Amino acid sequence: MLGSVSGAATLSELIEIRSGVELPVIREEIVLRTEDGLELVGELAMPVGGQPEATLITLHPLPTHGGFMDSHILRKASNRLPELANIAVLRFNTRGTSSPRGLSQGSFGEGVSEQLDLEAAVRFAKERGLPNLWLVGWSFGTELALKYGVNQDVVGAILLSPPLHRTSDDELLRWQGSDKKIVALIPEHDDYLKPAEAKHRFGMISHIDLIGVDGAKHLWVGESATTRVLNEIVRVVSPQSYPLPTHWQNV
Repeated sequence: MLGSVSGAATLSELIEIRSGVELPVIREEIVLRTEDGLELVGELAMPVGGQPEATLITLHPLPTHGGFMDSHILRKASNRLPELANIAVLRFNTRGTSSPRGLSQGSFGEGVSEQLDLEAAVRFAKERGLPNLWLVGWSFGTELALKYGVNQDVVGAILLSPPLHRTSDDELLRWQGSDKKIVALIPEHDDYLKPAEAKHRFGMISHIDLIGVDGAKHLWVGESATTRVLNEIVRVVSPQSYPLPTHWQNV
């Protein structure tokens, strides 16, 4: 499907960047095809002005607990970052997951068969020639990034609220031997892994950038939490666009 330009701002209107704001972006509905024959629905959000400088391949929270490609941080990344930071954002529903975009084929694989979903997303991005691929996982999505991302052709991984329920110590150790970058944002009041415990669990990865976020919770609720997450992503992926502006004006 050909991409379409969307965005609510009008010419010369100064927009405060808040929760519901969608800045100009080229959106394309996509289908990812896995090695085991499934079709996964998704979307690629591209900058209106041309080729992106970097690409986020996003991995959503646990689908059995409401996670999907439209989980709010990922949706807001696609609404803002193509325009504000010249970053492409690829979102998709893992197998068996539904959203307004549609239902991906297959059924939830407990984080095992989803390896093929991650691989399909990276393969799609490479076939499209998208540059500087980064995995951005949130909660369950961090498990997929940690378990399977180290062998992928990506620059690195950014982890939002990693619970470390499914990732073994052996899988973490594989990152220690890798030159891939790894950044983890740990909410102060996380339900599963708080900053002090994260420092211990991730201690075997000497080059990890661990960022404790005061006042934040696992779901990153509220505009201040969203702004912090998106700024940290941009700081790592596209530092020349950091910090993100609080207002936008079409010129």
